Amino acid sequence: MTITIQMIKELREATAAGMGACKEALAATDGNMDEAVKYLREKGLAVAAKRVDKESKQGIVALAEAADKKSMALAEINCETDFVAKTEAFIKFTADAAKVALEGKDIETTLADDYKMLLTKTGENVKIRRSERYTLEGAGVLSGYIHMGGKIGVLVELACENADAKIDEAAHMICLQVAANAPKYVNPEDVPQPEIDAELEIKLNALKEQKGKLPPEQALVGIKKGMAAKFCTQICLVKQDYVADGDKTVEQYLAEVSKEVGAPITVKRFCRMQLGA
Repeated sequence: MTITIQMIKELREATAAGMGACKEALAATDGNMDEAVKYLREKGLAVAAKRVDKESKQGIVALAEAADKKSMALAEINCETDFVAKTEAFIKFTADAAKVALEGKDIETTLADDYKMLLTKTGENVKIRRSERYTLEGAGVLSGYIHMGGKIGVLVELACENADAKIDEAAHMICLQVAANAPKYVNPEDVPQPEIDAELEIKLNALKEQKGKLPPEQALVGIKKGMAAKFCTQICLVKQDYVADGDKTVEQYLAEVSKEVGAPITVKRFCRMQLGA
């Protein structure tokens, strides 16, 4: 069967695959359009299989949120090059992946056909890396934030009984805090003791090397307590210096907003996705 330019254009419009790939697919399937689409999808998977050893550290973190902002989701999709990450097809797939995550569905299953076609279009090892979905639990607000054009994505949930625009602003500011300072936990009591012990061991070994020996055990009690507290100021959100005002902590900032709205504000949870990390 003769493969015409019109047939190639029609398949290209349906799949967004390259002209050469469309011509090859039509030739391999004797001009059958449906079979040609299937051929391209299978070819995409084959290309991905060949490139499975290629590192996928580029990509996008995308955010999707419900109209009422009572649920939000992040999705991270990786590829090999920044060039592919900036293509329309990749950007659309990542946005669709976030929307699927928002609906509580599995991205790989729901977007299986779109994923296969993306592999065909990009010719790269594209990975659906991870997703996270938050649904508001009780009174409070959710906030989402994308930083550096999709390099970092953040979700935050604040609990507060009073609905106020200041709560929305506070949630946004906490998103900025999480994006900038990468905390691991909300409060010091959330930090596992083994993690604190490991950090103290490193610090004490460094102190011993510096001084030649450790202080007496009686003095070590206070030293360990101070080291643990300092460690928590680095990795615990509420103890970090507030990015918008270094003269106060996040805890103090939230306390100020709580007074303004007339109700306590607490950080229930947060999620931070950094591309490739």
